[in-house]
Amino acid sequence: MGRVSREKPKRLAEKLLQIRLDLELSQNQLLEKLGLNDKVFRSAVSGYELGTREPTLPILLKYARIAGVSTDVLIDDELNLRERISKK
Repeated sequence: MGRVSREKPKRLAEKLLQIRLDLELSQNQLLEKLGLNDKVFRSAVSGYELGTREPTLPILLKYARIAGVSTDVLIDDELNLRERISKK
């Protein structure tokens, strides 16, 4: 019996990259802002942005909070991020 992979958001990587770039953060700075610099490696952020890795739900929630959006916006491929994420 084969395993069926679960459906994944197609635009998640693009949105996570947009958040980091709009906030003008390096990957290391992003980890610090997310409060993950001692829990997650920079290579994980790279994987999220390339679409080769998927963040856990708590990490996805942290991304949504720093961007000031609902997690729905990150997950739903039909929803777009705001034109530009504001730096708070």
